[in-house]
Amino acid sequence: MSLVLHISDTHFGTEKPAVVQALVALARERRPDLLVFSGDVTQRARPAEFDAARRFCDALGVSPVLALPGNHDIPLFNLAARLWRPYAGYLRAFGPWLEPTLETDDFLVVGVNTTRAHRHKNGEVSAAQVDRVARRLSAARPWQLRIVVTHQPVAVPRPQDAHDLLRGATPALHAWSRAGADLVLGGHIHLPYVMNLRAGRWPTPGPLWCVQAGTAVSSRVRHGTCNSVNLIHWRPRPVGEVRECRVERCDYDAAKGAFTLAADTVLRLA
Repeated sequence: MSLVLHISDTHFGTEKPAVVQALVALARERRPDLLVFSGDVTQRARPAEFDAARRFCDALGVSPVLALPGNHDIPLFNLAARLWRPYAGYLRAFGPWLEPTLETDDFLVVGVNTTRAHRHKNGEVSAAQVDRVARRLSAARPWQLRIVVTHQPVAVPRPQDAHDLLRGATPALHAWSRAGADLVLGGHIHLPYVMNLRAGRWPTPGPLWCVQAGTAVSSRVRHGTCNSVNLIHWRPRPVGEVRECRVERCDYDAAKGAFTLAADTVLRLA
């Protein structure tokens, strides 16, 4: 069994030390095979915040790492940096790529930079990005779990969150589903959930799941939730057998000072 730790929206600069320590303890106990970090690493894209985030990732002891920038990782108040070097701080700490791809024997993980310097909050995906990801997915090996990572969500369960949807998500999901994607991981709205995109308003051609993480360690919890991360379990099956993965959501329990099981969901794949 292989294991992915999926975290998001740490917003370093607003982190809670006890929760940081608890997440480090969880990673060292469960020993995931790779780390996926779906953006909003920092609160205000300041050098000290990126440095703290980098130290935190190193302390988790997970390698390899696939990280993406979020909208908070672009300077907000430094207009010159936002216009001319929007990703300089992020790349210094988590570079050299804004759209990394990570491949192991069991996983293919493709990152998509959905942030835009001219947008304050909302994200978008371009036709060129959709095509690049689809071509990479099409080349996956049959036994790999195929994961796409964005920052903004590609689907939301509540109408009040529709304004946070990734622009261009519907054609992207259809293209990625046809190319063999299994999961799309994201964050941004600090709300953990799993959604069946084949059963959604615009059903995808094949089985595809949206898996969202809450805020991992920040005080900026929302919607009556708590700090939360995902553990994604995968065991390759022989070609022709039913493919499944398991998503284990772990929430921070303040009384125990630890991340504990909050939900355990089995996802049927293509």
